[in-house]
Amino acid sequence: MRAQFVLSEIGVGLRRNLTMTFAVVVSVALSLALFGGALLMREQVSTMKDFWYDKVNVSIFLCNKNDAKDMPKCAKGAVTKEQKDQIKTDLEKMDAVATVHFETVDEAYKHYQEQFGDSPMAGNITPDQMQESFRVKLDDPQKYKVIATAFAGRDGVQSVQDQRSILDQLFELMNGMNLVAIYVMILMLVIAVILIVNTVRVSAFSRRRETGIMRLVGASGFYIQAPFIMEAAVAGLIGGLLACAMLLGGRYFLIDGGLALQEKLNLINFIGWDAVLTKLPLVLAIGLLMPAVAALFALRKYLKV
Repeated sequence: MRAQFVLSEIGVGLRRNLTMTFAVVVSVALSLALFGGALLMREQVSTMKDFWYDKVNVSIFLCNKNDAKDMPKCAKGAVTKEQKDQIKTDLEKMDAVATVHFETVDEAYKHYQEQFGDSPMAGNITPDQMQESFRVKLDDPQKYKVIATAFAGRDGVQSVQDQRSILDQLFELMNGMNLVAIYVMILMLVIAVILIVNTVRVSAFSRRRETGIMRLVGASGFYIQAPFIMEAAVAGLIGGLLACAMLLGGRYFLIDGGLALQEKLNLINFIGWDAVLTKLPLVLAIGLLMPAVAALFALRKYLKV
C-alpha cells in the first residue's frame, strides 16, 4: 500500500511540474551525452595513439651534395659510405631500435611522387634532390630523444625527425575539443542541478498541505521525502536513457552510417561498439543518482520534516 502511494505521488508530481520536469530531462540528457562523448573522445585519442605510434618511424636524413650549399650541418659535403655504414652499425647496436631500413634516393623519389605527384611542384623535383635516409622503428616510440641525441650532430646527418610530431598536432586538437566538451558538460550539469533543486522546491511548496497532514499523523521523514526524491530520480533516469540513445546514435551516424567515417577514413582505427556499450551503465548510474542526491539535499532546506 505504501509503495503504491509513493508511486502515485511520483506520477502526480511529474504531471504537476511537467514543464520543469521536461527541462530537467533535457539538461540531464545533454550533460550526460557530453560526458559520455568526452569519455569516448579520450578513448578514441588513446586508441589512435596506440595505433599510429606503433607505425611511425624516426627518420635520419643524410646530407646530399645539394645540402652542402644551404645546410650548415652538411658543410663538410655529402654523406660518405663509411659514415652510412657507421650510422647503420650504431643503430643496430641500440637496444631501443627494433628495425632499421635504409631508403635510397630512388626510393625516396618514388615515395614523393606517390604522395605529391598531383602537386604543381612535383615536376620540378628530380631524384638527385632527394635525400637518403634511415627509417628507424623503435621498440618504444617514447624513446625518440635517444636517437636524436645520438645522431643529430653527426657528420653526414642533415636532420633527425620524429613522425610523431605530425600526429601530436592532431591529438592536441582532439584533446582541446575534449576539454571544451568537458567544460560544457560541467556547465550543463550545474544547470541540471539548479533545475532539479527548483523543481523539488516548487513540488514541495505545492504539496505543503499534504506533507503537513502526513507529518501530523506520524509519517516518517523518509516516507514524506521519498516521492520527491523518486521524482527527481525518474526524471534523471529518463535523461540518462536519452543520453545513451544519443551516444549510440552518434556513434552509428558518425562511423557506420550517415557520415560513414569508417569507410572514408579507413586509415583511422575507430573505437568499436564495445567502447560505447561499456560507458552506458556509468551514464545511467549518474543520471539516476545525481538528481536523487540533489533532491535529497534540497529537501533539507525546503521541506522541514
